[in-house]
Order: sequence, then structure tokens, then C-alpha cells
Amino acid sequence: MKVLIIDDEPHIRQMMRLTLESSGYSVEEADSGEEGLRMFGAGSTHDVVILDQKMPGIDGLATLRQLKDRLPEACVLMVTAFASVELAVDAMKLGASDFLRKPMTPETLRAAVAAAAGNRRPAYPRSGAPLGGKPEIQTLTLNGFQITSALAAKSAAASDEHAFNVKHFADGSERVIKVRIDPEAVDRVQRLTGRRLAPQGAFFRLQAERLLSAYLWSEGKLPDRLDLIVRDVSRDELDIAMAWPSD
Repeated sequence: MKVLIIDDEPHIRQMMRLTLESSGYSVEEADSGEEGLRMFGAGSTHDVVILDQKMPGIDGLATLRQLKDRLPEACVLMVTAFASVELAVDAMKLGASDFLRKPMTPETLRAAVAAAAGNRRPAYPRSGAPLGGKPEIQTLTLNGFQITSALAAKSAAASDEHAFNVKHFADGSERVIKVRIDPEAVDRVQRLTGRRLAPQGAFFRLQAERLLSAYLWSEGKLPDRLDLIVRDVSRDELDIAMAWPSD
């Protein structure tokens, strides 16, 4: 299996190359988005691309767009030391397979590459994308974790809980994480927007997923406890709540 690393930092490229070569991968390196696009060509020779988000010249998201334009099914892992969960989600909407936080362990890198190569994301149909050309995300993968709805657990969850299956690629562990909605958060939304959005509805499910994503992004591990709690809603989220359709 052949991997292309696109990163402007030589020591980072070397660490990733040595890690992957020790697992039997064939690895090529590019030090810029422009060079990476030249080496990628039409995408027929590389199984996985590891792409830095912050680079001089063409940055990671711009390079990702061009890679996906050339080969919609291209398997791209983005890496960064700077990005927020929101940027990670934007990269997913553009078709990235995973978004890894620097510094990463060799185990996380190897597991993410293996998982991405084994679960290639299909190309999104242009006609089916929502406004802005960004598809909805059913499964969120970041920092070596995959988050999906825990459908079996939802029926057993309380009315103020949202359940998610979380899989950690590095060790293969999988767990149902329940995120509870604090009544104070529901009251805050109603008080400041005049709208009573149900804690079990889609708006607060989004808040629950964002809290879980932020934890996995910042901590790089599953929560010690089986549940997290949404205790507040930010000003930006209140603006979204104002326009949110009734749950």
C-alpha cells in the first residue's frame, strides 16, 4: 500500500514515514501542497494521502479540495496542531477520511491509516449535496476516533440523553457514550431566544455531538465516565437556535 505525506515540516514527515514504513507501507513525501498535487497526479498511484492543514502557499483545505476534484474517492487524512473541531468538521464535509491532531502517537497514525484505507468513503453525489456543496456527515471521524449514532442505545436512553457509539482505531475499543443535556442549558435557550427546544431533539443532539467531539479532540481518549453533560450553549449556538426548525 502506497502513502503520500504532504507536510512542510521535515521532521514531521520523517516521523510519519518511519512509522508507516515499519508497518510495511511504501511512503513518498512532498513538502508543499503544490508538490503534493504534482506527485498525486490523477490519484492512481496512492492509496492514502496524509495532508497537513497549515502550510505556506496552498493550505491543507485548498489542497484537499483539489485532491477530491481530481479523484472524488481519494482517501485523505488531514493533520494539524492548530485546528478546532469546527475546522475538522469542515474538512470532513469536503471529504477527508479523518482529522488527526499533532502531535500524534505512532499507534494512532498507523491505526488511522489502516482504518481509512479499509473504509474508503464513497464520493458524494454533486446533486445530493446541500446548499454550499457540503454533504451532511453521518459518521464523524477525528483524532483516530469514529463517532456514530448509537441507535440500539437510544431507545434505552433517558429523554435528556443522546447516545453515540465511539470507536478508537488505535486499540480497537468501542463504547457507547451518553451525553446528557442539563435543564439549565434548555432553559437558557428558551430564556434568550423565546424558543423551547426539546432536550431530546435535533438541536441538542448537535450540541451533544459537538461536546463529545471536542473532548475526543482535546483529550485524545475516551471519557473516564460513560457520560458527558451539556451545561451551556454559546452565543453563536443561540443564533442557530433562533432559526432552528421545531424539533
